[in-house]
Amino acid sequence: MVALAFLTIASGADTGDIRLPDMGSPADAILSKSDEAQIGRQIMREFRKSGQVIEDPQVTEYINDIGHRIAAQTSNGDHDFTFFVIDDSRINAFALPGGYIGVHTGLLEATRNEDELAGVLAHEIAHVTQRHIARAIHASQRQSLLTTAMMLGVLLAGIAGGNSQVIQGGVAVAQGVAAQQQINFTRSNEFEADRIGIAALADAGFDPNGMASFFEVMSRQQTADLEMRAPEFLRTHPVTTDRVAEARNRARSLPRVLSDDTTNYGIAKARMLVERFDTAEAAVAYFESRDFDAQNDIERYGRAVAYQRAGRHLEASRIFEDLAEKDQKVIAYYIGLGQTQLALEQYDLGVQTFDRAVGLFPRNVPLVIHYGEWLLRLDQAKKAHTLLLDMMNNVAPTPEQVRLIARAASEAGEHAEAYYYLSEYELMTGNLVGGIGFLRQALALPDLQEIQRIRFHARIDFIREFITEEQLQQMHNTQPSGATARNDH
Repeated sequence: MVALAFLTIASGADTGDIRLPDMGSPADAILSKSDEAQIGRQIMREFRKSGQVIEDPQVTEYINDIGHRIAAQTSNGDHDFTFFVIDDSRINAFALPGGYIGVHTGLLEATRNEDELAGVLAHEIAHVTQRHIARAIHASQRQSLLTTAMMLGVLLAGIAGGNSQVIQGGVAVAQGVAAQQQINFTRSNEFEADRIGIAALADAGFDPNGMASFFEVMSRQQTADLEMRAPEFLRTHPVTTDRVAEARNRARSLPRVLSDDTTNYGIAKARMLVERFDTAEAAVAYFESRDFDAQNDIERYGRAVAYQRAGRHLEASRIFEDLAEKDQKVIAYYIGLGQTQLALEQYDLGVQTFDRAVGLFPRNVPLVIHYGEWLLRLDQAKKAHTLLLDMMNNVAPTPEQVRLIARAASEAGEHAEAYYYLSEYELMTGNLVGGIGFLRQALALPDLQEIQRIRFHARIDFIREFITEEQLQQMHNTQPSGATARNDH
């Protein structure tokens, strides 16, 4: 499916969109930043459809906080980044066109500290800022853009855990192993990503040794005789002794940074660890294997989350309450406490806990998302819609979060706004025609306010500027009769 996403973009691209590169880079002539963004959105759409993307708002928020903290030191505002977590136990991370950077759950669990995780993210960010994907395509001048894009899609599908038979078939269609070698990041790309990433680590306040430290952990896992047993990270990012040594030397040349793991790092790892087990009982057994009094706060938090998963909300609530009293700055503790209180049907207490937390941490994404979900379960859709709208007017949401506010608006009786949010969801996932379709449904509502009608028509006009002739024809073929189609001509 990822390969098909590339084919769709490559075959349907408007040649008039090709512009002279701003900095004279030949890579732009092959794959513009606009093309990269479109390809990235298409791949992300397929990832989300496959159910591979972890939608836990606390984990997503954490990985984006770390990623954007590093990216701020490298991109100079030239690149937009989206960081996401893939449900895959293999140890790996990867960069997609358009600044989409994926981290496997296996990698998050494998890191020993936050500096190592930051080191991997810094490396992937550097691949994006240095345009390594576009440069790799430019280097393969003898291949058509169509074939190259297809091969790139196949490889990224493999990195992200796609079906091996499908991948093998795609590789054959895309001219086999020779093309793969042309697309793979070169040795110089890897060293360049290390060099830029290490500097960004230090500038962002992380220990620059974090990258080399994680490389050493991975290299120790590699076997000399069975390449297939090597961690996935080593197959997509080959680590040599020279590379580790250079990373260490480069880190030594930078000012020493003393950093401690944040609580959110431990929370993200604990949440992924709980979900890793096949059953709730297995997760509980893991965290109960160590005496409660001997556990640190993060271990106790993981224990409480495991109890939540097992439906043992009373035990979880007691732990969350103790943690929240001990450290009132950790939002995850309030979320857990509010969730368990509501699950125990202590509705007044649960709402009070969430309201207090929202007052302390206004517009915090995970907090608002979890509270909004519970408000919908409590049939308080209007309050959920107001709360979610306030957050999303100030913080860029994910597609799944936009779907949530669409549900809140619908259940609150705000049907026109619900269609508008669903339209935005389609646009965020690359379906421009679908986005216009939902706006048309909104325009067909009998009780639509005039200000909404004007806004929706203006949005359709805006979207039409970016659709291809083929999409425009598709839109006309499904065009409804009447005044709602006024702006589609």
